[in-house]
Amino acid sequence: MEITREQIKHLAHLSRLELSEAELDAMQGDMTKILGFVAKIESLDLDGVEPLTQMSKSVDVMREDEVANMISKEDALKNAPDANSDYFRVPKFGKKV
Repeated sequence: MEITREQIKHLAHLSRLELSEAELDAMQGDMTKILGFVAKIESLDLDGVEPLTQMSKSVDVMREDEVANMISKEDALKNAPDANSDYFRVPKFGKKV
């Protein structure tokens, strides 16, 4: 399946991306390859194939959450450059809307 340059420009606009002409060409090639790969997968007979939920057969390899080495709120805030009685204070950042 071929994706058009206009479709790439539309996707870039929706994604709020500014792409150069070279980047548009590269993106068009990459998207064409991706859609070709998806088309190959769609043509396969996958009846009876169970979907994967994990890539390995290992089960529950995560450790149990345990509370350890807790520090008090006061100890956490005592070295902060700026804090009130309950929170760290940080400078404002970002654009104003």
